[in-house]
Amino acid sequence: MTRQRLALGLLCCSILGGVASAAFALDLPVRKAGLWELKMIRSGGQMPEMTMQHCTDETTDKDMNNMASPMAQQVCSKQDIQKTATGYVSDSVCSFGGMSTTSHAEITGDFNSAYTVKTTSKIQGGAAGAAAKDTAMTIEAKWLGACKADQKPGDIVMPGGMKMNVKDMAKLKNLIPGAKQ
Repeated sequence: MTRQRLALGLLCCSILGGVASAAFALDLPVRKAGLWELKMIRSGGQMPEMTMQHCTDETTDKDMNNMASPMAQQVCSKQDIQKTATGYVSDSVCSFGGMSTTSHAEITGDFNSAYTVKTTSKIQGGAAGAAAKDTAMTIEAKWLGACKADQKPGDIVMPGGMKMNVKDMAKLKNLIPGAKQ
């Protein structure tokens, strides 16, 4: 169960903070406070489409930047983000657990009502020297309104109703072998 929670936590961190992790190269806008729906559509993998809800505010988004940036700096040899005419583009090379991932992401839309992140990645290494694998993922995010009465900033409601808070991700980092404290 702990391993599953760690995997889910890292997945959430990568989904919600993945774009933010590039912020040490360029500050991205903070998302509008409230409840965001994040639909993740992935091809080239076995993970099904997943929809989550994330309650956020300005402080939480900034905290995610502050948490994700040092983690990215530890595992990524390249993490560049540039402003474009239509949004942002990010290129990264990161290694974790014997796997190397080279990714390219294009971010369009605004951070007040809706945005889209389209990412292509090449994953190499891992278990038993697995063959290189190309994946593509799209995150469609839309603002739904105010957070629900039982939610506080940082809460993520996962498929199946599991609720966790991104502020707990810093605690999960301590469970990662080799992560700097």
